[in-house]
Amino acid sequence: MSERFRRVGAIFSKELVQMRRDHLTFGMMLLLPVIQLILFGFAINMDPKRLPTAVHVEEQTPIVRTILTALETSEYYDLVLQTDDPRESERLLASGKVAFVVSIPAGFSERLIRGDRPQLLIEADASDPAASSNAVAQAQTIFERALRHDLKGPLQPLAAQPGPFELVVHRRYNPEGLTQYNIVPGLLGVILTMTLVMITSMAMTREAERGTMENLLAMPAKPIEVMIGKITPYVLVGAVQTGVVLLAARFIFDVPFAGALWILLSGVLIFVLANLALGFTFSTIAQSQMQAMQLTFFFFLPSLLLSGFMFPFRGMPVWAQGIGEVLPLTHFLRVVRGVMLKDAGFADLQFDFLAMTLFAAAAVAVAMLRYRSTLD
Repeated sequence: MSERFRRVGAIFSKELVQMRRDHLTFGMMLLLPVIQLILFGFAINMDPKRLPTAVHVEEQTPIVRTILTALETSEYYDLVLQTDDPRESERLLASGKVAFVVSIPAGFSERLIRGDRPQLLIEADASDPAASSNAVAQAQTIFERALRHDLKGPLQPLAAQPGPFELVVHRRYNPEGLTQYNIVPGLLGVILTMTLVMITSMAMTREAERGTMENLLAMPAKPIEVMIGKITPYVLVGAVQTGVVLLAARFIFDVPFAGALWILLSGVLIFVLANLALGFTFSTIAQSQMQAMQLTFFFFLPSLLLSGFMFPFRGMPVWAQGIGEVLPLTHFLRVVRGVMLKDAGFADLQFDFLAMTLFAAAAVAVAMLRYRSTLD
């Protein structure tokens, strides 16, 4: 029995030594639970507050000022600007700069005092139903509670049900609140991220494990040439995946396609190149295919949680949004949802294109530096 325990102890000691030497795997084991606790405990919020709101006001009266003050002091709306042009309101919603546009027409106060129940319009970006639903549900209560201070004396009867005004809500881009309109386009980015980063990172580490890396290093090809040759086949893989998802979105899930196809495909190309370059970078760090998979998962987890795919982006704290802005998936989701659901133009999405391009350039630069060190 003692001999058996000695053998088990020897194997146990060997595993501890191997674990200590594999710093990457050991670090992942410690960091992943911490990251999950932080993300799920602090960053994820299904009830976003202080959502950016534009107001289109055609009159300035005490009643209108009361309504605007109620919006500003509420937990759900943050008045970031005021516009006089309905077309500008459309652009703001399409670009994602605001989540709501509140319109108060001329003569609103006069009609309210007469008891005509004038209409107050809220246009909501419903491309992500979870992000706007709670704020829309609270709007009627916010307005009516604020007007109680003004509707006193002779105006007291106006505060009775059904209320002094009619709140009209236009849920733009997804009026029925269908979840697949938001999820299916986003799945394109998730699938591309998960597959392309992994298969590219494993491609180079597979060369090292099979002993063919020396032949690759002995070739007169420059690092950038090796990288282009390695990732180009996977660009075709990304193209096939894109075609499959878009066809399924249109003919199986009946997701509308309102925008220009060339804008979406341009975003797909930049996003694919960014992920492939990142996978190539991981391959220069990992020493085995297992480590390459671990690095991929380490990148994929925050991308999935902080990009706005699973949880409302604006519901996260500022520090989490800052991390999310660095991730290419965050910007790609805005591009694909903006083009398919909002008919967003290139001018509306130029910041997201720039962010993905900068990420791709940074990933290429790091990959080239790492690969040159490998050559040395």
